[in-house]
Amino acid sequence: MRMRAKSRAGLRSGSAGFALAAALMGAVAGGLALAQDAPVSLLPPGFDDPQPTPTPTPTARPNQPSPAAPGATPRPSPTGPTTAPPLPQAPGGAPAPAAPPVSPSELKGLPTLRELEALSTDELDDLLGLKPEYDIPPAARRSLEQVGILAPEEGGFATRSLAAQPPSLVRAVVAGIRGPMVSRWGHILLRRTLASRFAAPEGMDPVEFAALRIAALNTLGEFTVARALAQDIDTGNWNGALTDAALDAYIAASDVAGACPAIRLQGGGREDPQRVMWQAICNAYAGEGALAASQLNIAQSRAIAPEIDLLLAQRYAGAAGRGRGGTRVDWDGAEELTPWRMSLAQAVGEDIPEELLDTALTGADGAYYALAGAANAALPMSMRARYAQTAAARGVFSASALVDLYSRLYALEGASGVEAQAAARLREAYVAPDPATRIAAMRGLWGEGESGFAGRVLTAYAAARIAPAEAQTKAADDLIASMLTAGLDRDAAGWRGVVETGSLGWAMLALADPGARAASRGGIDSFRDADESAGQRRSAFLVAGLAGLGRLPGGSLASWSEEAGGDLTRQTRWSRTIARAAEVENAALVALLAGLGMQGDSWAQMTPLHLYHITAALTRVGLEAEARMIAAEAVARA
Repeated sequence: MRMRAKSRAGLRSGSAGFALAAALMGAVAGGLALAQDAPVSLLPPGFDDPQPTPTPTPTARPNQPSPAAPGATPRPSPTGPTTAPPLPQAPGGAPAPAAPPVSPSELKGLPTLRELEALSTDELDDLLGLKPEYDIPPAARRSLEQVGILAPEEGGFATRSLAAQPPSLVRAVVAGIRGPMVSRWGHILLRRTLASRFAAPEGMDPVEFAALRIAALNTLGEFTVARALAQDIDTGNWNGALTDAALDAYIAASDVAGACPAIRLQGGGREDPQRVMWQAICNAYAGEGALAASQLNIAQSRAIAPEIDLLLAQRYAGAAGRGRGGTRVDWDGAEELTPWRMSLAQAVGEDIPEELLDTALTGADGAYYALAGAANAALPMSMRARYAQTAAARGVFSASALVDLYSRLYALEGASGVEAQAAARLREAYVAPDPATRIAAMRGLWGEGESGFAGRVLTAYAAARIAPAEAQTKAADDLIASMLTAGLDRDAAGWRGVVETGSLGWAMLALADPGARAASRGGIDSFRDADESAGQRRSAFLVAGLAGLGRLPGGSLASWSEEAGGDLTRQTRWSRTIARAAEVENAALVALLAGLGMQGDSWAQMTPLHLYHITAALTRVGLEAEARMIAAEAVARA
């Protein structure tokens, strides 16, 4: 919804004292590199300034001198002796002093001929001052007034949603997003917000704002979206923070060559080993293969990086054409997998040792490698399907994208392994002749933990094909949970007359059904009595979600607090800020603050208090569908 002018001003003044925890107040420094007022000519000096046309003189007759001016000294005949031109005269009439000799100290910084020959075209342009600050014609340069890839008519938020907000508030909120979301639907909402086409808050550098959003998308594992957002800004405008965040996205997307415009434009501003290798790769893809090979050979002789990194860089650079495309990559001595190694290896089709890959996937950064591999079209289908479980559970992959991946895997001749078996089960879940067989196939894909939840995402559309019937009541809870992972709320609502009051399916529909009204007190009590979750978290989330959606059967919020396992009326700085943002109907700010409050690795880190404020604020600003899905997911996964 559009924010009212008066209310927006109230939020600005009401948020002046807002301060998040110190960990969320880190600032990203960076200035905006502005475009030049006019393009820089690439012609040598004098080529774009034509010489004045000389005044024509009368043509002299043969063997006759030109007429001289009165009193002028006759010029010597062309056949006569010639003399040296006169020395230039100083103003006083004396000869001009000779140019001072160049001292050795002035020549000290100049490169030798050998060094000049080794310079790339970009480095030579830098040395001679010929490299333009901008390499994009003025008409093609993009404005920084609005940055993003999702316009309002495409589902993005209003462009000026954050323009009037205090920069300190927006900076603290976006910089505070440093981890995954406990909620799949919360992740989807936050991705949509960060990718929207926004004007930066007044007084905030648009490049800094974009850099913060790209970094946040990277932490969510949305590397392709982060790269697309970076590409919406001309590389000549990138600052240090945006460059670092963008390069992280390019590495995760296995698109090292895609970052070459920025690498070559910025030159050798940062001479860390990775940047040195990157510059050599970019030289290779610019047609300077010999120079690239020389640079990588020098880097290898100086051992600026582990051998495996340099070998992979040589292999990648050699793929640009003639050179070292046949470099043999030896993983001996490599003790771990890094983003750089995975990116280059996947791009050139180099097999990563299984033990390194398994260690990386099960380590602290395992989700990074899974999310980076899931979207890599260069990988085998079976490997992508393995990674896609994490991507689907997190919200990076939609249900339709996951089904498409497994469908292609099923159609792949000779496919085998666990993932191929899952693809066969998925087909049976769609085409088996009777509902019982289809449900049995789905149960083979459902399990515990992240992989089990990914299985429910995979079967969402197959579950929607099961007609509600008393014979399938035992499977209703799982079918409803599966449908809601894809937002199929109306299909799930068809089971309302089938599920038993107080069951898990009933609780999810009480929250997710778009046409539901207040839940019954008896249903809530029955659900709580049968709740076997730790600390009856499901019951607490049910009450908190119903309260946020305005669907409690009656009574004050304080009277329901005990049912929710805590005081839902308690206020924190975060709760007051998100409530104020909802009051002035700023949907984008509410979505960002909701994402800030949903960070964590599991639903055990979510509190009923946070769930209540998130669902209440989202409902108030017109994001009720997202609020319903988040609340139902909380109950299903608690």
